[in-house]
Amino acid sequence: MAAVSIALAFSLDSLKQNQSKKLPLSSRYPSLCSSRSRRRSSLRFASLPSSHSTSISTATETGEEEEEEESTPTKSTGSYDFLEETFRTGRFLSNAELEKLKALEGFAYFQELESGTMWVRVMRQDEMDSTVSLLAESFGESMMLPSGYQSVLRFLVKQYLIERREFLPHAVTLVGFFRRKTDSEEAEMAGTVEVCLDKRGANASPPSPTPPKESPYVCNMTVKEDLRRRGIGWHLLKASEELISQLSPSNDVYLHCRMVDEAPFNMYKKAGYEVVKTDTVLVLLMLQRRKHLMRKKLPPSTTSPSDVVESDNELTSSVNV
Repeated sequence: MAAVSIALAFSLDSLKQNQSKKLPLSSRYPSLCSSRSRRRSSLRFASLPSSHSTSISTATETGEEEEEEESTPTKSTGSYDFLEETFRTGRFLSNAELEKLKALEGFAYFQELESGTMWVRVMRQDEMDSTVSLLAESFGESMMLPSGYQSVLRFLVKQYLIERREFLPHAVTLVGFFRRKTDSEEAEMAGTVEVCLDKRGANASPPSPTPPKESPYVCNMTVKEDLRRRGIGWHLLKASEELISQLSPSNDVYLHCRMVDEAPFNMYKKAGYEVVKTDTVLVLLMLQRRKHLMRKKLPPSTTSPSDVVESDNELTSSVNV
């Protein structure tokens, strides 16, 4: 049994429901606007800031010849060239979202344990397969699936993680790494957890009892089997709370815990979470375990982001998963 509870936030049906529909250009690109003249209307796309060019091109709807105009440089809210590839969402972002992305890029939570050292940060693109393996193993264990279903489960988990990455910076997957004190081995991925920071990052099909979408939500937390009972799950939870304190306007944090998972339940109680609602027996008819919805009110953050946010460059050479 997993040392920390797992909230299954995806299914075959929910994956279909969560697939994003194509939006019209005006919805997908807020900076795309139209300006009409006497005989034609042109669409202007705000250029990214550049020190070498101040011109933008206009495309006509009537098929007339394209023109180039000199204009005053426009401050774009969609430029994130300064971010590494993992944090580029491929869509235009507000200044507030860009600030959150920068905070996520540098976020790291460090902790010395009795048996080694662990740290938690945002999952990078090249760490997705390792995260998928970790989650698929834990989900298969919790659902008691035959080993033959592992490949299907891995596919579903990977699709889910790919879809959830599109919600940055409103939802994020954190990964924890652990290095033992007794040897000089490289650090290994020890656990993972997903954090939804606000309504825009909320899952479209959360487990029951349903948490408020506008409040932060912690789910899909698991620890590698041979590294359990070392305090890693506890610090994954604490890292999630630290991130929420820095980036979310709400102090109410929600999570689910299955009624059969006594050890995780006791850990959450010790961390200050209280049961606010419990599944009825009717969920058993849907072949689901009954779950508690738990809530904790975080205290006002007294820790400066600089105390826990360090440059990830220091970790790159030591992490190999």
